[in-house]
Order: sequence, then C-alpha cells, then structure tokens
Amino acid sequence: MMPSGDARPRFHFTATSGWINDPHGITFRDNGYDVFYQHVPDSTVWRPDCRWGHARGADLLSLQELPIAIAPGDGDDGIWTGCLVVDDDGRASVLYTATRVPDFGIGRIRSATPTDHRWTAWEKGPVVADAPEGLDLIAYRDPFVRREGDRWRMFVGAAGRDGTAMALTYVSDDATLAWQYDGVALSRSTRETDPVWTGTLWECPQVFPLGDRYVMVSSIWDDDRLHYAAYALGSYEDGRFHAETWGRLTHGPSYYAPSLFLDGEQRPCLSFWMRGIADPVAGWAGTHSVPHLLELAGDRLVATPHPDVERYHQESADGVVPDAAQAVDVAWEPGDGDRLVIARGAREVATIERAGDETSVRVGELAWTVPGGDALRIIVDGPVLELATGRANFGSAIPTPAGELSVTARGVPPRVRVLART
Repeated sequence: MMPSGDARPRFHFTATSGWINDPHGITFRDNGYDVFYQHVPDSTVWRPDCRWGHARGADLLSLQELPIAIAPGDGDDGIWTGCLVVDDDGRASVLYTATRVPDFGIGRIRSATPTDHRWTAWEKGPVVADAPEGLDLIAYRDPFVRREGDRWRMFVGAAGRDGTAMALTYVSDDATLAWQYDGVALSRSTRETDPVWTGTLWECPQVFPLGDRYVMVSSIWDDDRLHYAAYALGSYEDGRFHAETWGRLTHGPSYYAPSLFLDGEQRPCLSFWMRGIADPVAGWAGTHSVPHLLELAGDRLVATPHPDVERYHQESADGVVPDAAQAVDVAWEPGDGDRLVIARGAREVATIERAGDETSVRVGELAWTVPGGDALRIIVDGPVLELATGRANFGSAIPTPAGELSVTARGVPPRVRVLART
C-alpha cells in the first residue's frame, strides 16, 4: 500500500474519495471522453454495493469527476461492470451487471438510458438477460456489446463449475430490450496452460476486429483471485470465435480489467484498472492507466501508450526533475545487460534491466520478469509505474519519497520527457 500524504498521480484518474476499479463505457463524443467506472465512494476497500461513477475530459489524462451515474436500488444491490452503446439515431444505452447479495457471483444483465445530454442521470430499464439454464455456472457477469451487421451482439463472461471459462453470446435488434441467448462464443478449460493459463472465469470478455484478425481480450480470474489480462487471436463468424493463439498481455501486481474503446480517430484502445495504488489516510484507492493504442505484431497483441500522452510532453535536458512526484515519459532502447534506474532523492525505487529477450523489473524488494522488446516505454506518475516492452505490459505501485526524481541508464541514454499541464 502506498504511504499517506495524498501523493496522487497527476495523469492517472483517481476519484475524489473512495474505491474505484474497472473502467467501462468509455465513449468519445463532443470532442471529449466520457468514462464510467465501478465506485464505492465512502470506502477505500472493495464492497459489493458498487455504483457507476462518471468522469469526462478532453482526453483520458485530464478527466474531471462528475456525479454518480447509476446507484444501487430498484432491485439492484450492486451496479457492476458493463458497457455503453449508441445506436444509429444517436440514442445511448448501457447494459450493466446487476447483482444481489449474498450470491453476487451470478449477476443479471440490466439496461439503463440517460435522461439528459450530459449522461449525468440514468433511468433503469428491465433485466434483459439472466444466466442460461443447463450450464451449471458459478459466475456470470460483464456484458460487452457491439454492432454486428444489422443487429447487436453481446458477450458475457461466465464460469462453469467444471473449470471452463466461457464467453456467452446474445443477439438483439434494439440493444436495450430484447436479447436472445445464442450459445457459447468461446470457451477454454482451466487445465489448458499452453502457451498461457486463462483461469476459470473471463471477466470483461471483449471481442473485436483488429487488422485482419479478431481479438478476445479479458481478465483472468480464479477462485476469487484476480490475475492478469490475456487475449486470444483468431477468426470470428456468426457469433463463434475460433482461437488460433493465446497470449498474456499484462504482468506485475497492478493491471486488471482492460476496457476496450475507440478513440477520436476510431482506433481500438484499452484502458486498465490499476490495483494497489492507494492512500487510505487521504481516503482514496485505485486508479486507471493511461490509454493504450492496440496493434498486432504477428501473433502478438501490442498495447502502447496512446499518442494523447505526447500532448503533455516538455523536454528534460538531463533526466532529473526537481519534484519527486512529477510525471515523466521515458523512451529507452537498451542493449543486452543495460540497466535503467528510477530514483527519488537518494532512494532507488525501481530498476529495469534487459537480459536477452527478457526484461527484469524490480520495485523495492519484489522482482518480475516479463518478455522484452526492441524498445521500452516507461511512464512514472507519482505512485504509478507503467512499462510497455512491445511484447508485454507491466504495471505497479512505487514509493513516492520526497526529493528529485531522476532516470538514469547504463548504455544508451534514455529520452526523458516531463509530463506537465499546459
């Protein structure tokens, strides 16, 4: 847990108070982004009575918090993750996971529509889907909806009692009222581990086209433990995803719950919830990552910091910043054995080292090894560390002592840019 003192990140969204986790419903409109997220305003630990928080900004690095959008009540004990869609006539609606205690693992899919143009108030609609009978499920949640030809397609995460993770699928003509169950779009047993283990439940399974392939990206859950984000690449037709390869997207203790969205140029992107970044004394917990642009590199899904980050760049001549809490964006092309050190004052808080095709990351006493790449992109923002290697993404909380922030490397010097408000 981070030390107290309210050393908030400057470019990673946090709520004014309370717990936040999954981002969802990220929508570009009117030259800005609306973002919704799970929120418990009066607690710095998760509780099942989540609601949908709401924020808006010109980009995802300058979000301003708005009033709660959808709250428990009217038959819902919790408002969990979902999605937002806009139809051809410009009408918005959300599909969310409505939960009830004590069995909140099996949710229901419910709709809501906005009552104002700013999307600050929403009216709940009917429950449009329940867990189908006959599958012996222990979990059911997280709808994701997209247009498919002249109708809508919905995917919902589910877990079978036998250890099978599934993305169930539904079809609809109106996206809000009438959904028809259409079977299992994709499934995989927890016993399959080659080339990556994908757990017993896919939280937030999202299926979308990218280049000449289709992608399924999800969060890996097992026995109430949250692990990492993974993906499948393959082909898709008539509600069925045919996986050709599997991969692990994220490493480290922080990244989870990737949320797909299209940016202002209609490019597929992801934003993540980052765990373990909190200040309970200051009364907040959880943050969201910077946005990441998605690309394919052969049989790999690659996520790199979005070009919006660059609008905040200011040059740093020597890689030293007087304020230890200042944010920096670092580009580094290490050779085998090269080492980069991030320090605050006299304290080394993180080291990154290249060893062949692997990159080792040490934060405090903990160390991780992740797949390497030709170049590294590193973002340090107060208590947040994000690293994109070209083959994987790493996220972690880091300490924030006082003093100068410095980034130094052995071998090729890194290019350090300060992130500052203009």
